[in-house]
Amino acid sequence: MDEALIADLLASTLRMATPLILCALAGLLSERAGVIDVGLEGKMLFAAFIAGASGAAFGSITIALLASIGIAVALSWMHGYACVSHRGDQVVSGVALNIIATGLTVVLGLAWFHQGGQTPTVADGVRLHALWPGAADALQGIPLVGQIIGLGLLSHNIMVYLALALVAAVWWLVYRTRFGLRLRAVGENAHMVDAAGVSVLRLRYTALTLNGILCGLAGSYMVLAQNASFVPHMTAGRGFMALAAMIFGNWRPVRALWACLLFGFLDAMAIRLQGVSLPGVGEVPVQAVQALPYLLTVVLLAGFIGKTAVPKALGQPYVKER
Repeated sequence: MDEALIADLLASTLRMATPLILCALAGLLSERAGVIDVGLEGKMLFAAFIAGASGAAFGSITIALLASIGIAVALSWMHGYACVSHRGDQVVSGVALNIIATGLTVVLGLAWFHQGGQTPTVADGVRLHALWPGAADALQGIPLVGQIIGLGLLSHNIMVYLALALVAAVWWLVYRTRFGLRLRAVGENAHMVDAAGVSVLRLRYTALTLNGILCGLAGSYMVLAQNASFVPHMTAGRGFMALAAMIFGNWRPVRALWACLLFGFLDAMAIRLQGVSLPGVGEVPVQAVQALPYLLTVVLLAGFIGKTAVPKALGQPYVKER
């Protein structure tokens, strides 16, 4: 395979996988604490809208990032208030968050900007740019690996590298810290944690707060690094892809990373296969190519959800014994 094609596919895979990685880590932290989170899609969508709206209004990347994180954390707390504090159905609450985000982002976009639900394009100074913009050209002369390293690995913005670093950070947090031990314990047996004198509610709300921060980063990335403005329904099911990646990864950060990279690769391939004619097949229908990541999501959920080690207290509201 041509070196330039490999480098381009690698670069596209990492860019496409970044919001999935962040969202999968968010779901992992929440579900390790025993709280089902099918509202990843809604939180990421609302964070993207707020990033586009605040970025266009204030012209500041800092405000855009903080605002998107803030709204995602608020939605996570809303989910916690319904499910952790008042023991509501966690799946219903997550679906409600998705519905609210889908409708409210369009309504607010129409009311505020009058552009069919879209936000204005954010200024170039508000967007995330490559950390080393000259790396691809500088390394181009190196035989075999120059373009792969320069274009494929060193042409990205800081959020891509942050997402990869957060995989290691979340692994360390979950498996090498006292907080991580308690987090895993509350997802397995909340009564045991409470008997040890640790607040179950505090642990679950802490996990949901971290969940909101990661969802906010994922949503803001889609506007500040990919599209330059919010478009209605722009997440296009990526929250559910992240959920599938987390389940396929057996609620483990590194395994979830590989699943997200696979989804990112399929997204990258789908873009390049549009309009391409294959021998003996002819031109591949655009709809079939675009459906590939979603088909894989269904296959993974159908084939692996019954074979994974689900946290034993997942989805179970905690009722304190008297």
